[in-house]
Amino acid sequence: MLNFSSTRRRAGLVTLAAAVLLGASACQAPVNIADADVPAWKEKVLPAANGAVLEDSGKILNRDALVKESSGVPAGTYTLTMACDGGGKAYFAVSSNGSKIADAAAACNGSLDVVKIKVPAAVPLSISTSSVDAPLIYGYHLVPAAG
Repeated sequence: MLNFSSTRRRAGLVTLAAAVLLGASACQAPVNIADADVPAWKEKVLPAANGAVLEDSGKILNRDALVKESSGVPAGTYTLTMACDGGGKAYFAVSSNGSKIADAAAACNGSLDVVKIKVPAAVPLSISTSSVDAPLIYGYHLVPAAG
């Protein structure tokens, strides 16, 4: 014969245990960006960049922009591949001698964002990386476009 009170009690305990486990996993702290291993993350997220004319990766721990420069980039079409992780977005401003060439952004969810950029003449180039959603980790590379 089936005892309804013990069956209900077991079902209640199973439900309670599942709720506790779900609640505990939802309350776990996110990965600490300050302790993140950027080279290992970049290796997993960004594809290899043969012939990169400009690349960088690192941590944005506050809202200050980080700038990387190249002394001379030949005219042509380039592919800027970007990624970030930690939440929010990272912004990438490409400029030459103070003149903006392109703006791009990447969603900080570990996926890649890719944009084509046209460099009109051989110029020094800089890429400024920033975010209002700090802290986060980022990586990018600028390579000549195929074809």
